[in-house]
Amino acid sequence: MPNAFSRTMDKERVFKYLLIAPAVFIILLIGLYPLIKLIVTSFQNISLFDNDTSYQGFINYARLFEDGRLWESLLHTIVFTVIALPIELVLGYLLALLFLEKLPFKQTLVAIILLPTIISPIVAGSTWRMMFDQRFGPINQIIGWLAGGEVKLLWTVETALVWPAILIAEVWQWTPFMFLLLLAALSNVDKEQLEAAQIDGASRWMTFRRIVLPAILPVMFIAVLIRALDLFRVFDVIWTMTQGGPGTFTETISIYAYKMAFREFEISYSAAIAFLVIFILTGIVVWALRRVEVAR
Repeated sequence: MPNAFSRTMDKERVFKYLLIAPAVFIILLIGLYPLIKLIVTSFQNISLFDNDTSYQGFINYARLFEDGRLWESLLHTIVFTVIALPIELVLGYLLALLFLEKLPFKQTLVAIILLPTIISPIVAGSTWRMMFDQRFGPINQIIGWLAGGEVKLLWTVETALVWPAILIAEVWQWTPFMFLLLLAALSNVDKEQLEAAQIDGASRWMTFRRIVLPAILPVMFIAVLIRALDLFRVFDVIWTMTQGGPGTFTETISIYAYKMAFREFEISYSAAIAFLVIFILTGIVVWALRRVEVAR
């Protein structure tokens, strides 16, 4: 009997593994294989003029430290993330607070607010580029009406205006994402605790710090982490609006890696850049998860 029971358990275990095997294979195929291929390519010397697939050591990684343009693009990426993320978080939180109240046509308004998030970033960037157009864009026309005269602002050309234009497009598209998550989190805050704090005469700041923030912090953390990772690899909006210009003024690390791969055809070097991005993002995720464990 024990042997028969053991054989039955073994068959069930094998059957379970067989069921999940196709899914595991697909995940490894579309996830692990490209990563391994990327790492292998970064140790080769594949370019427009050479197709040397032999092992070249760390020449591409040594080149990273000598590439000033790479570190400039990385700085652009970090600064843009540091600026855009808090703006999206604050605006999303304020919108969520507004929609906690009973509003007419609330569901319809929420659906309208969420529309930018379902638009392709390529389409959003192209749309904002047309809106910021010097001659025909409505932005300059509206500013001209307010200023009482014709205004010619080169939003995607002038260095003083190009980053604000990109920031407006990015915040417009992804603030609703923050809004939706924070609205869900705020809706689950204990109403009895809020009422008790109000009866006790607690200020709004004290209520937020002591009751609201601890309740929404897990959701806020996930939202911030997702958006931080997404902003760090931002490509679509900037590419369609400026292609990293003027010059390299709005070039992020993703755009630089793309240019090196598909314009300069430095395939192995671009693979090294891509692996650097993966390494940085992995480090951010590991650090964030450890912070969550410490907080617990």
